[in-house]
Amino acid sequence: MTIRDARPEDWAAIWPFFQRIVLARETYAFDPDMTEDEARRLWMIGPTGRTSVATDADGTVLGSAVMYPNRQGPGSHVASASFMVDPGRARRGVGRALGEDMIVWARGCGFKAIQFNAVVETNTAAVTLWQSLGFEVLTTVPEAFEHPRHGYVGLLIMHRFL
Repeated sequence: MTIRDARPEDWAAIWPFFQRIVLARETYAFDPDMTEDEARRLWMIGPTGRTSVATDADGTVLGSAVMYPNRQGPGSHVASASFMVDPGRARRGVGRALGEDMIVWARGCGFKAIQFNAVVETNTAAVTLWQSLGFEVLTTVPEAFEHPRHGYVGLLIMHRFL
C-alpha cells in the first residue's frame, strides 16, 4: 500500500465510496443531499491542508484522508482530519495507514496536537483505531448524531498531543 497526495484525477475513484459512506448516515454528519461538486470542494482541499489517498500496487484508490488546521488564528496549532476507506476494502489496514500518515504530516507541519471533533460513538472500529494511535476521548456530546439504526448517539471529541 502507498500513501500519497491526492491528485485531481483521484476524485473519480474517491466519489463512489464517499457518496456511499455519506448516504449510509452511520459515520459522517455530512449532508447526504450534497452534490458531487460540493463533496469535491469539501474533500479535495488546497494549501494549509492536504488530501491523501491510499493505493494498492496497481494504483487502485483504497481510501482517502483530508487534513487541515482545526481552527484558524490562535487555534491553528491543532490539526484535524477526516478519513474514508472504501467499504469494500475495509479491515486491511487502510485506515491505520492513513491515520499514521496524517500524524506524520501534522508533526512535520509543526502542529502541537490533533483533535477529531465528531467521531460517532457507535463507530467502534474508528474509536478503537484512534485510541490505538494515541488518541483519547475528551468528552462525548450526547445525542449529537442521528444514526439510522441506533437513534440519537453521541459524538466523541478525540485528541492527542504530538
